[in-house]
Amino acid sequence: MSVDHIRYDLLTQEALRSVLRRVLQDAADKGLPGDHHFYISFNTAVPGVRLSKRLRAQYPEEMTIVLQHQFRSLSVSDQAFEVGLSFSGVNEHLVVPFDAIKRFFDPSVQFGLQFETLGATEEADAKEGVAAAPEEETPPAKPPASKPAIAGTAGKTAEAPAKSAEPAPDPGAPPKGEGGAEVVRLDRFRKK
Repeated sequence: MSVDHIRYDLLTQEALRSVLRRVLQDAADKGLPGDHHFYISFNTAVPGVRLSKRLRAQYPEEMTIVLQHQFRSLSVSDQAFEVGLSFSGVNEHLVVPFDAIKRFFDPSVQFGLQFETLGATEEADAKEGVAAAPEEETPPAKPPASKPAIAGTAGKTAEAPAKSAEPAPDPGAPPKGEGGAEVVRLDRFRKK
């Protein structure tokens, strides 16, 4: 098996994160157009994630936020985004590095992206025998121990979208569009 010296997987992740960065920057500058709103799931254990102690205790591994009607002070840098949200009536300020984001989904247009977080990329490198650049030790990404938090929707916080006649999108599942399209993980294209 040949070694990928170019690291197309990392280049693709970087390109997809730039799409997310651009979308969030546009939302920060102009607000959300039409019915657009975003589900963003991220690994809370990645270095640089800033949450209150209360939220970190409640969501030690993964958290999902919704940016829709009521969010404040959205700002975007090259490395992270910051936003103010309300959780159970308590205002919180979150800082989320783009490297911590696992999934992004805009249900209004059935568009989604799935990312490898730092821990997942390092695990894949170890399996392939590729030496990862030395960084701080990061716990591997794991499925959430509890239901993800959802905030920023009309001032209400819920544990998960309520079931209705039409099932709500599951931020953990690859989204499918009307034409049957789905988000594809890069792992599918890796040699095993």
